[in-house]
Amino acid sequence: MDLQNWIDKGYDLIINFAPKVIGAILIWVIGSWVIKLIIKGIKKALEKGDYDISLKKFLLNLTSWTFKILLIVIVLGTVGVETTSFAAILAAAGLAVGLALQGSLANFAGGVLIMLFKPFKVGDLIECQGEVGTVKLIEIFTTKLTGLSNKEIIIPNGVLSNGNIVNYSTEGTRRVDLIFGVGYDSDIKKTKEVLMNVLTSNPKILKDPAPTVNVLELADSSINFAVRPWCETADYWSVYFETTENTKEALDAAGIDIPYPHQVEIQKKG
Repeated sequence: MDLQNWIDKGYDLIINFAPKVIGAILIWVIGSWVIKLIIKGIKKALEKGDYDISLKKFLLNLTSWTFKILLIVIVLGTVGVETTSFAAILAAAGLAVGLALQGSLANFAGGVLIMLFKPFKVGDLIECQGEVGTVKLIEIFTTKLTGLSNKEIIIPNGVLSNGNIVNYSTEGTRRVDLIFGVGYDSDIKKTKEVLMNVLTSNPKILKDPAPTVNVLELADSSINFAVRPWCETADYWSVYFETTENTKEALDAAGIDIPYPHQVEIQKKG
């Protein structure tokens, strides 16, 4: 093959592929510019929504790589590369990874839902999956709580997003539910006055909503009163313990009997 043939083949190659290469370059440049605009718009939307920083970064990276892979496939198709097989390989790889990381993907999806819908935030006191604690950190795959005894609790976001969540911090106030029993010989009106005085004398107990004292039930050995004070969420345990202690002292001072089991010793004569 002489030099002229090589020149002719090279010329034909340039004529045939130059438009495709130029078109691919244009598509890449324009596509990259469009992707930047889309990412910029998504970033602004996420900033307005006040989403978690971890979620923002992940969604931006995911969107960016998705569009970039799509752009690469389009560019390859423009220059004549068969993209059907390439797409099939990507799909198969995605399916394999999905099956291998099924549990992790469920936790990831749960983390995205938690960050999007915000059933709780860092600092909230919540009850979930049989645990009670203050939210310490919300991550993509897990949520960390600080338990009431200062223990760290790590809960996978998959089960957390699909289970019941009780958020004690949403409203800012909580009702303390207490039950006190007195003897059947006790005067109900006087007992209610003593219990109400205990509640109204504690500055941590709110006046609105007003605390309530009511007869709950006539039990086997006691008249049980439902004592319901309201307080700030941060004061819950202080009010709980103080009310319990102050009630015992107030009932004793008023001469109101608090029943308790009595053990009678029987001596055998022999």
